[in-house]
Amino acid sequence: MILLAFDTAQGALSAAVMDGEGVLAAAFEPRTRGHAEALMPLLETVLAEAALGFAGLDALAVTIGPGTFTGLRVGLAAARGLALARTLPLIGVTTLEAIAEPAGAGADETCVALFDARRDEVYMQAFSSSLAPLTPPLLVALDEALSHLPDGRLVLAGTGAPLLAPRLEAAGRSFRLSPAKPQPDAQAVGRIALARIAAQGLDAFRVPPEPLYIRAPDAKLPGGLDPEPA
Repeated sequence: MILLAFDTAQGALSAAVMDGEGVLAAAFEPRTRGHAEALMPLLETVLAEAALGFAGLDALAVTIGPGTFTGLRVGLAAARGLALARTLPLIGVTTLEAIAEPAGAGADETCVALFDARRDEVYMQAFSSSLAPLTPPLLVALDEALSHLPDGRLVLAGTGAPLLAPRLEAAGRSFRLSPAKPQPDAQAVGRIALARIAAQGLDAFRVPPEPLYIRAPDAKLPGGLDPEPA
């Protein structure tokens, strides 16, 4: 099973070629713009490092959000195009899952994955140490975030973690900051995707995933139309 995973949804660009034994090749670079121009060269680079081409892939995985409107469209468009051209299954993984997976929550801890959504808001979701979702993906004001958190010790992961930490401290909550990257990494996306393939089989992922939009995009098409359905 050879899988190519990649992420363009937040403030980084990453890709990984993986099999059931581990990572064959991977790349990660912080990037807030230029994903469209850099994605395909990066994919070709990691495939070459793994001594593979697109024809050698068995499956694809990509992040589906929440994230920037442009970043999500770049990643999903590329993934859908490759899946269609090569008749490959495509597994969608949320960016919140991707930062929760490597966060290292203990058995007695809840992982809270957060992204800075600007406007004093965060995208957030709580997970058990086994990555089972404890809340749905949410867009909440920072002042209201604590009301959505379960009791007990917390592990904060993602770019929104430093924003929530002072509020947890003021409220007397027990927490720590995860040492994992605050941006999604394709290696985590790949591990999640491979676990889902093992549990559900390849045929469960023949229909391309939809993007996860929690906030409506700010950009508008000519005439004031919302670009999301386009």
